[in-house]
Amino acid sequence: MKILIDTNIILDVLAKRKPFYKSSANILRLSETEAVSGFITANSVTDIFFILRKHFTDKKELNDIMQKLLLIVDIADTLKSDIMQAFELEFNDYEDALQARCAKRIKAEYIITRNQTDVSVKLCTPIKFSRNTR
Repeated sequence: MKILIDTNIILDVLAKRKPFYKSSANILRLSETEAVSGFITANSVTDIFFILRKHFTDKKELNDIMQKLLLIVDIADTLKSDIMQAFELEFNDYEDALQARCAKRIKAEYIITRNQTDVSVKLCTPIKFSRNTR
């Protein structure tokens, strides 16, 4: 099963954000153990790196963390067609629209997020998804 993991889930884990850390870590664990095929979007990589610079002052440590993350998840590339079609979706947040478009193209069954928005792919919180995969 393919899942697209939202940036907020990755940040919950890497920044150890409470109370979300444990349930979000379970999602990454499913991807790490290959129980699911976990993906993040290409633009999530830059967003995660940018935000985590505030948590990790050592650039080498941050680079190592990012490289380890990329051993656990795959990248859903962003195509020009995704960018163009995301404009046509009626979302308040363009980034969410782009993510939904990428998820649909890679045939992800779920987007794992804490942001609940209407999209063309099933949304699931980390807690609910973990319970459903047991």
